[in-house]
Amino acid sequence: MTKIDPWQNALKQLADAAKILKLDAGIHEMLANPKKILIVSLPVKMDDGRIKIFTGYRSQHNDFRGPHKGGIRYHPDVTIEEVKALSMWMTWKCAIVDVPFGGGKGGIICDPKRLSAGEKERMTRRYAYAISEIIGPGKDVPAPDVYTTGKEMAQIMDVYSVMHGQTEPAVITGKPISAGGSLARNVATGLGVAYCIREGAKKIGLNLKGAKVVIQGYGNAGTFAAEYIEKMGAKIIGVSDSKGSIINPKGLDSKKVLEYKTAHGSVVGYPGSKKVSTEELLTTPCDVLVPAALENQITPQIARNVKCKILAEAANGPTTPEADDILFKKKIMVIPDILANSGGVCISYLEWVQNLQRYYWTFDEVASKMEHHIVRGFNDTYALSKKHGVDMRKASMVLAVGRVLEAFEARGLWP
Repeated sequence: MTKIDPWQNALKQLADAAKILKLDAGIHEMLANPKKILIVSLPVKMDDGRIKIFTGYRSQHNDFRGPHKGGIRYHPDVTIEEVKALSMWMTWKCAIVDVPFGGGKGGIICDPKRLSAGEKERMTRRYAYAISEIIGPGKDVPAPDVYTTGKEMAQIMDVYSVMHGQTEPAVITGKPISAGGSLARNVATGLGVAYCIREGAKKIGLNLKGAKVVIQGYGNAGTFAAEYIEKMGAKIIGVSDSKGSIINPKGLDSKKVLEYKTAHGSVVGYPGSKKVSTEELLTTPCDVLVPAALENQITPQIARNVKCKILAEAANGPTTPEADDILFKKKIMVIPDILANSGGVCISYLEWVQNLQRYYWTFDEVASKMEHHIVRGFNDTYALSKKHGVDMRKASMVLAVGRVLEAFEARGLWP
């Protein structure tokens, strides 16, 4: 299978929106290029005394609506094209849920599984020092991403704070609670997915009480999506993890499945369930399908056999462009990743606000504020999809690009 270039994919999505919005060619070109890309060389002393050089990136795509925002990932396959694409997608994601940020993204080419805790910390702090000139509460506010956690975020905050002579929690989000993090952060993505499914069900007249739900991927996003969808009355009938997939048409208890996975290392083998293939899981008749695992899972072949009413993308890029067309023709509502999994950036925004004012809210207050942003983003996207006769993915891009353009037109071009 040919590896999809994320940057070219991002450019194509922008071009589709530009066509619908009839964008001026110059403005289109401006939005198609990151404002700034920083490439840094990171010499790190390893545990054996060697000095190893790592390469790090930070892409700042657009700041018309506010400071750059986006995660930092540690992975052997990090590329500048991937970081650029992710920074662009962050611009759109922030605009869709109407939080005052632009897009950014960072990464270091490394294999974090082969680094000791000390080596990873020294690399993290070196990276924080290297990018310190372009980050800050009003410039660029990073967050965790693939293979980074609150621990690394606290270390980056510490480096920045020491360099500036004052504690500055608002420089980064996704921190531990003790270092200025926000409540509800751990459930943000899954809860946001559940809010989107609830709103989608209202639009198509689906009663969630007793609705059958299949979730591919039982990590953070999948488990919390399952928990909150269950609380809305739905019934989980199928789940999967990296070891395999299970189904029970009579229903699964999401918390008990998670307890079983924690004890046995996989959902496979859960009492009363039947092991099935990935394809069988994804094509099981259900009301709601939630891909919460890897990219490119909903291929044209799978899409032709999908039997659901709503497909909510908790994962990034689980549906291929060709599959999108098939699902749209089948009148299946696809809630795109850029909207469905935006709970994380909503909570990041709320954490940043709490840090700036040094005043912290309760779990329910944070969740309520996040719900407001996601529901508004969903309803605005849905309205545009009906107005232009396009799927929710194209509509979300039209909404995002339109909001960025509003800010550009208000601010103007200088010098």
